[in-house]
Amino acid sequence: MTQTNQRIDGKRLWDSLMSYAGIGATAKGGVRRLTLTDVDKRARDRFRSECEAMGLTVRVDAIGNMFARRPGRDQSRAPVLFGSHLDSQPSGGKFDGALGVIAGLEVMRSLNDLGIATEAPLELINWTDEEGSRFGHSLMGSGVWAGVFTLDKALGLTDTEGTTVGNALDDIGYRGTEAAAPFRADAYFELHIEQGPFLERESKQIGIVTGAQAQVWYDAVTIGQDSHAGTTPPSTRKDALVCAAKIIDLVDRTMRARGEDGRGTVGQLLVSPNSRNVVPGEVRFSVEFRHPSDAEIDVLDAQFPPAAQAIAQACGVTLELTKLFKIPAQPFEPGCVDLVRQAATRRGYSTREIVSGAAHDAVYVARHVPTAMIFTPCKDGLSHNEAESIEPEEAEAGCQVLFEAVVARANRTL
Repeated sequence: MTQTNQRIDGKRLWDSLMSYAGIGATAKGGVRRLTLTDVDKRARDRFRSECEAMGLTVRVDAIGNMFARRPGRDQSRAPVLFGSHLDSQPSGGKFDGALGVIAGLEVMRSLNDLGIATEAPLELINWTDEEGSRFGHSLMGSGVWAGVFTLDKALGLTDTEGTTVGNALDDIGYRGTEAAAPFRADAYFELHIEQGPFLERESKQIGIVTGAQAQVWYDAVTIGQDSHAGTTPPSTRKDALVCAAKIIDLVDRTMRARGEDGRGTVGQLLVSPNSRNVVPGEVRFSVEFRHPSDAEIDVLDAQFPPAAQAIAQACGVTLELTKLFKIPAQPFEPGCVDLVRQAATRRGYSTREIVSGAAHDAVYVARHVPTAMIFTPCKDGLSHNEAESIEPEEAEAGCQVLFEAVVARANRTL
């Protein structure tokens, strides 16, 4: 089937994006929709009701992932999956994750409007807690689904107030009965904003994502000694914050030594006792490195821990460094990637092949299902920020490519 004259409704898509942006809207124009909160529940409830109004069947699994199914002509065929996530960072933007889910809704609406029956069933997914901002473990829903970590581990994670994931799921009524495990599926497509500067910088409309970077994440704790700021001389100080600062500088230098492909970030810092006249006795902070090359991440993982320990020893401070996870670079499936390429070419959109600098649910899904991603530009490459912004025509182009790639895959000859 050719989709040349079949178009999604760009205005309806944009109106829907702006309407969802009102759920958890912030004063600065962003979104605060932390996972498994009452605000997240409002978005989930709306997603469910809109799917059911279109005749889709919605089911929820044990970690809260939501799947909305549209039947195909041949119900024996494995479904084509697509989607993203509705949760946000504490001071997030309107489009990170939400674009992929809401564009998925538009794909379903357009199929209904155009009277298109696909050969294979379709399933639109809202993954639980992609961001990891509340419980400290990103890609939670897709990670449990893909078997990267266990359901029990995820359910036992706590937020800063001691609420577990299991309790939070129960509180909002989204602990489902379906098993959180891979099922037979034909492909997965995810539309997302780039969250980086390259598409905008090069005036490209569509990013054809060929894979995602390798990553390694750590939790770090520097342990010194609380002491009076006015009476403790330099010779007896065990300043956990000074030690942490030197390690943070090491992270930055390590990143910059790898040029534009290097990524190294400390995004979280908790100082104790956090009093202005006390030498800090303990600092907890995050460390992460990312790179397109598995070999480079292996080098970083081998070199960073001993270098950080040497800094701590010189400071007279103890460093506890715990590796949270190490993700290899994930290539996407060439056939699915080519469907994205063909759809963009057919529409005359300018394109750029790109490796994702961010982790997405697609990275874990790709371990079980042929996968591809579609990127749209975002203003100044800014994301995880309330000022995150895209243009209506950019959203429409990304959704149109998603529509055509999904339909082409669902109607392929087996």
